[in-house]
Amino acid sequence: MIIAPFEDEFYENFFPLTYTRPLYECRTGMLTFLERVQRLFQASRLICFTRNYLEPTLKKRIPHSVNNPDAIDDEVLLINGTLIMNAETKRLIDKKLPGNAAMIQDGRIACARLRQNISREYTRELCRPLTSPSIERLLKKSKQLNVSNLPLLNYPWELVNHNTELIREDYRIIGKKESEGAIDNKAAIYGNEDDVYVGKGSFIEAHVTLDARDGPIFIGNNTNVHSGSRISGPTYLGDKVTILSGLIREGCSIGSVCRVGGELEKTIIQGYTNKYHTGFIGHAYMGEWVNIGAATTNSDLKNTYGNVQVDIKGKNVDTGSTKVGCFIGDHAKTSIGAQIFTGRKIGIASHVHGFVTKDVPSFTIWSESLGSKPAELYLQSAIETHKRVLARRNVKQTKEDVELLKKLFEITAKERKKAGVVKKRFAL
Repeated sequence: MIIAPFEDEFYENFFPLTYTRPLYECRTGMLTFLERVQRLFQASRLICFTRNYLEPTLKKRIPHSVNNPDAIDDEVLLINGTLIMNAETKRLIDKKLPGNAAMIQDGRIACARLRQNISREYTRELCRPLTSPSIERLLKKSKQLNVSNLPLLNYPWELVNHNTELIREDYRIIGKKESEGAIDNKAAIYGNEDDVYVGKGSFIEAHVTLDARDGPIFIGNNTNVHSGSRISGPTYLGDKVTILSGLIREGCSIGSVCRVGGELEKTIIQGYTNKYHTGFIGHAYMGEWVNIGAATTNSDLKNTYGNVQVDIKGKNVDTGSTKVGCFIGDHAKTSIGAQIFTGRKIGIASHVHGFVTKDVPSFTIWSESLGSKPAELYLQSAIETHKRVLARRNVKQTKEDVELLKKLFEITAKERKKAGVVKKRFAL
């Protein structure tokens, strides 16, 4: 059987996080959605479907076939990119999903098992996100099973909401082995030592506190935690992470090659991001290649203690939660002392200064609170900055990277126009 992760039109709800990646590459728990699928279906072949403009960079990142319906030569299990594929979800699919049928939840395809001939005919539509008409066409040729209890995500804050429990769940599968790294004998571990894993080549310095009483702590390979840091579980640190005297509170997932200091709570960092200095980030999601300036802080609680609302495609959506932070797209930068209001989004490659009281469009220099109108970031400046930032991690900018930035600059032009971003040289 072939496993085929795909996107539907809900990918837009996750902007700016999904401008630069398919939904299934977003992280929650210790894994991305795609990594979770790979782990559960190790014996199966994967074909990934995504938006056409993401195809070139995705092919560089993953070893699987991308947007290739012609490679289908077997039955296909389609899996929505925001369906959390844990052991229970897989059990339900194996038990309740017969051949040539689709599980539908709130009008969305959660998953579908299709015969080879129908798959080859239908999956060309998967090279672009599925829409309601696409779903209707599929249901004319397959059985519809309405479900209501699958963990199918709709909004970006749900990634954060699921993170704590998924770290616990992932650790039970991945973390149950003896640590290979080193913990200084002057470091303190609270809770069961079996709930702390330190990967190969990693070092936990003296006077670090690892508190696993409320959940496990997984620390990847070649990661260093500096003296004075406190890490509370459940928490996941990826490979080549540096914690610089940080307070890492429960519910954090930090992807590989990050440098983190200050205070972090219930926050996901996709990877390759710097939050080097003091400042608080909570109930938030940050993409890759983000740089957080010293003393940048976000609010994750309204003064009224009411539910936070987030603008999704021009409409205020009640998150149902009093604790929601910010969502920061890839390549964004904050200056020193930036203050991000509750539930705000910062677009890809944007630079923010001062107070962020509104959502910031992509490719924008934002400093309204300092008396300057938002200005469009020059595309060539974004490309050159991207090249410099990657070089600092010994990563070479590719032509695919450049073409993606150019395409995204074009795609996001409407959001800048709507927000009143002007085309001028930025000045304070």
